[in-house]
Amino acid sequence: MTDIAPILRIITLWRAQRPVLIIGTIAALASLAAGIALMAGAGDLIGADAIGLALAVPASLAVIGVARVVLRYLERLITHDATFRALAALRIWFFGNLARSAGGGLGFRNAGDVLARLVNDVEALDGIFLRILIPALSALLIVPILLVAIGREDIAAAIIVLALFLIAAVALPIRAMGQARASAAAEAEAGGALRTATLDALAGLREIKVFGAEGRMLAHVQSQESRLFTAERSLAAQTGAMQAAAFFATQAALLTVLLIHGAHPVAIVIAAFVVIAAFETVGFMPRAGVIAGRAAAAATRVIAAAETPPRVADPATAAALPTATSLTFDHIRFRWTTDGHTVFDDLSLQIPAGARIAVLGPSGAGKSTLAALALKLAAPEAGEIRLGGTDIARLRAQDVHTRITWLSQATHLFADTIRNNLLLARPDADEPMLWSALDAAWIGDTVRAQPDQLDAWVGESGGRFSGGQGRRLALARAILSPAPILILDEPCAGLDLETEQAFMSTINETLAGRTLLLITHRLTGVEKLDRVFRLQNGKLTAATR
Repeated sequence: MTDIAPILRIITLWRAQRPVLIIGTIAALASLAAGIALMAGAGDLIGADAIGLALAVPASLAVIGVARVVLRYLERLITHDATFRALAALRIWFFGNLARSAGGGLGFRNAGDVLARLVNDVEALDGIFLRILIPALSALLIVPILLVAIGREDIAAAIIVLALFLIAAVALPIRAMGQARASAAAEAEAGGALRTATLDALAGLREIKVFGAEGRMLAHVQSQESRLFTAERSLAAQTGAMQAAAFFATQAALLTVLLIHGAHPVAIVIAAFVVIAAFETVGFMPRAGVIAGRAAAAATRVIAAAETPPRVADPATAAALPTATSLTFDHIRFRWTTDGHTVFDDLSLQIPAGARIAVLGPSGAGKSTLAALALKLAAPEAGEIRLGGTDIARLRAQDVHTRITWLSQATHLFADTIRNNLLLARPDADEPMLWSALDAAWIGDTVRAQPDQLDAWVGESGGRFSGGQGRRLALARAILSPAPILILDEPCAGLDLETEQAFMSTINETLAGRTLLLITHRLTGVEKLDRVFRLQNGKLTAATR
């Protein structure tokens, strides 16, 4: 039962598709019944012809033949469409849960592994309905048909055939599922490792070429590829062995029917045709067992990733969002992991509404952790973070994000249009608002020069624009956000001094009136700030410029 529990959990997520799936199941079973009836009728005609009886083809046989074709078409049309919709709903559910449990990005998750779960593992679940449930229900329908078709001639033969049928339809698939689940888990792990290695190689291609490490990186990718092929070969070998066993069960059942003594020849031919149709229906059940093993492993991985509890849970009953926009860190103690080093120890910081505060510190001092705590992407072990006097632990993360927005060196530009990248911050913004934000960020003229203007393609990670231009597009998005508090986390890292000064001048001009927390390792000298603090050894001390 534990093997199929993850599959049953996935099936419960397909509630919206349930009516269509039921209709498809009925069509599939009706098509199967029509097919067996057609084979029995054909056996009757062929058997009669073999002993010299001339029988006219009954009109019902033609009707059954047409019905089978129509039902088969409807079943494929309905079930495939429902399966595609179910998988789409599953991906949305997976991504939504992943976003809730990893609000600050993937966190400690591996990007290649998450991609493998979202793509490969979800695709592995497409066989649950078509290749597992439908064949299993078909096998149940066939059992009484076999008993009637063979048992009326020879009950002993019927018992033997039924035993062979259950071996092919039940025993072999269960064994295949148990064997395949471990191999499928290894295959999924190897696939995730291969994706990770490939993504790393592509992302670091420039560094790889500079240091002449092409051969080493290629060898690493190939080693992961070899792991995947080994796991796939193991699955293929298991599938082949089980399919061979099912084939021998089919031949043994057919031989049993042909050796029935004392029965009418026509009855034997009919029984043989029914056996052929029945075993053909479940002939791929061992493969379905392998698919079930893969699906169980995939479902386990998908559910484990999607249902990981969020790092910071929303309160059962949320407090009302305060109108005041001050931000206070009060005696904060924090570690990212329970056994990790202490990032903050009794840290306190008050940021009045409308104030401009800078926090300086070397790399690794915990400056970005301040932003994560303020955005409720992490929670302190001790102390409170208050927004307008209300502890954010009592607020929903979504409500906190309406008051605080964030801009960093790693702010992502999506491979989409400029318009859609801006609308991420404010979906209801009209074109005048978009242009106003772009002009405020001193990037409006650059966008107007594009042939498609707001509908110009940004490119992957903003690749069609320079670093400074991409940073200004991200600033325009932050400006467009109605949030009154803006956290700038190393917004100028990687920019040359002239571009950095121009960028900070733009921030000074366009963000007047908003509460500003600037987190950086150094100041350029053009920031308009009220106070500057230095972060060191988990504590803040006042600093002078």
